Amino acid sequence: MKVFLRIFTILFVFCLINSAFSQETSESGLALPRMVSIRADNINARSGPGTKYPVEWVYKQKGAPLEIINEFELWRQVRDWEGDTSWIHKTRLTGRRFIKIITPGENNIYAKDNYDSKVIAKAQDGVIGEIKKCPKGSEFCLVKFDTIEGWIAKKNVFGVYENEVIK
Repeated sequence: MKVFLRIFTILFVFCLINSAFSQETSESGLALPRMVSIRADNINARSGPGTKYPVEWVYKQKGAPLEIINEFELWRQVRDWEGDTSWIHKTRLTGRRFIKIITPGENNIYAKDNYDSKVIAKAQDGVIGEIKKCPKGSEFCLVKFDTIEGWIAKKNVFGVYENEVIK
């Protein structure tokens, strides 16, 4: 019964939001979808756009990237690196760009933006890094992981689109 109610609630909210947004632009005027990140540790993710909706889970990693897929007033519907969707108040999100490594195991961090470059570090899945740049035509992004700065393949991370350029 709980599963049915949750599915019904999600579908109901989705229908309400979709009917409210028949325009191509978002309520904020920014593009949809778009990537953002979590502003702080312990951010509540709700089943709908408001505090009256139950908390589904709590994001605990500051900087974790999320994709905004919809907007309703001050609330943003987000999709995370596992494909789960929820609603977060816009003040809990930031436009600073981070990636989260999603490829299991150790991932190479390169000195340059190619696979033939020297491997300068390895990072486990789940690690978060701040995007410095993603050049046009490159399949890599320059990312800062704490004290290490290096290049990682876009295919190994969540938080940047495949052909996205970040200067």
